[in-house]
Amino acid sequence: AETNAMVAINVPGLEGNAAVGGRIFETACASCHGTMGTGNEDAGPPLIHKIYEPGHHGDESFQRAVATGVRSHHWRFGDMAPVPGLTRGDVAMIIAYIRTIQRANGIQ
Repeated sequence: AETNAMVAINVPGLEGNAAVGGRIFETACASCHGTMGTGNEDAGPPLIHKIYEPGHHGDESFQRAVATGVRSHHWRFGDMAPVPGLTRGDVAMIIAYIRTIQRANGIQ
């Protein structure tokens, strides 16, 4: 386990879009948001967190964050830069992955 993870999670089984999204996430997002979205104390917040429940940060907010970046507003990590090279389809798979892990941890 990473020593700089910010949250501990229950790990769900992944299949279909969530499994595809997991591969993309771990390549494109985990360096800042941690393995399986558990955060990185030195780089970026956990996505497996009630702040990112669907009713507060809907799926489109993830799309916008990747496409255009986002101003820092919940955390002390500073602004998130856009992530080049990811399509809306890629981000939809990432969202399926994150939502699956969120649900396994009571975030819905």
